[in-house]
Amino acid sequence: MPHAHEILLVDDNPADAVLVREALGDDTHRTRLTSVTDGEQALTYLREHAKSPNRPELIILDLNLPRKDGRAVLADVRSDTDLRRIAIVVFSASQSRIDIVKTYELGANCYVCKPGNLHEYLEAVRSIEQFWFGCARLPYGGQ
Repeated sequence: MPHAHEILLVDDNPADAVLVREALGDDTHRTRLTSVTDGEQALTYLREHAKSPNRPELIILDLNLPRKDGRAVLADVRSDTDLRRIAIVVFSASQSRIDIVKTYELGANCYVCKPGNLHEYLEAVRSIEQFWFGCARLPYGGQ
């Protein structure tokens, strides 16, 4: 039986967490979603699972988070030798060119703007899943 792909969602909006879970619900790529609501929780979770076979293969990261924002989380993950190979998709409502450029400079693999309507939002999440687990090959997991 193929393993489940581990995704860590870092987003403080409970509605977004529900929508991401719904979008991934068809189980096409056998994903398991863990959700945390702030940057400190994200780093704690990642460090606890850094050497685990259940370490996340993909982080879906919002930028505007309490306690430690997404930019700081991204910088910390990329500077940690046990975590730096995890794929990170920044999924943010911000369409600011400055935010986009800065996150790529910090090492994001991808930047996706959160669409404003429900159908496009769900499709964006499904597209993220399809790309990272259907097309791309990641250093962790069974690929």
